[in-house]
Amino acid sequence: MIQLYTGNGKGKTTAGLGIIARSLGRGNKVCLIQFMKKNWEYGEIRFYSHQENIDIFQFGTDKLIDPNAPREIDITEAEAAYKKARSVLQSGAYQLVVIDEINVAVAWKLLPLELQLELMDLAGDTELVMTGRYATEAAIARADLVTEMKEIKHYFTSGVAARKGVEY
Repeated sequence: MIQLYTGNGKGKTTAGLGIIARSLGRGNKVCLIQFMKKNWEYGEIRFYSHQENIDIFQFGTDKLIDPNAPREIDITEAEAAYKKARSVLQSGAYQLVVIDEINVAVAWKLLPLELQLELMDLAGDTELVMTGRYATEAAIARADLVTEMKEIKHYFTSGVAARKGVEY
């Protein structure tokens, strides 16, 4: 099955991370691939890197991406993330693969939509979770489960900064 988490609300990556916990709790082999999240200190990476049966691959840089003018390194890192995801899915070695922020990578033209759809086609018996805002209609149509996170209210708009242990 292919699960897609999108929308402008908080919780897309969190949903994927929760599914990872469930899958690991059942003894499954899991792979987490993150677009645009390399070299940041995330609590979930600190935790999951000490667990058995999970492989984590992060791609990107520690710089924010300008969606209107991505740098060459941003595109190169997204291509590397795609290649890793393709290899992982083709291996059949994992029961769950979570590809975090791939929808954003496609929307910001770091990765062609066709390559995201190819990954969806490669899922086979692997449970595949894809996250990120801006999911395309094509990806939505291809997925078996689609959840849109909708922001109703968020403390960020009141000036509360991202909090360690909650947002990262």
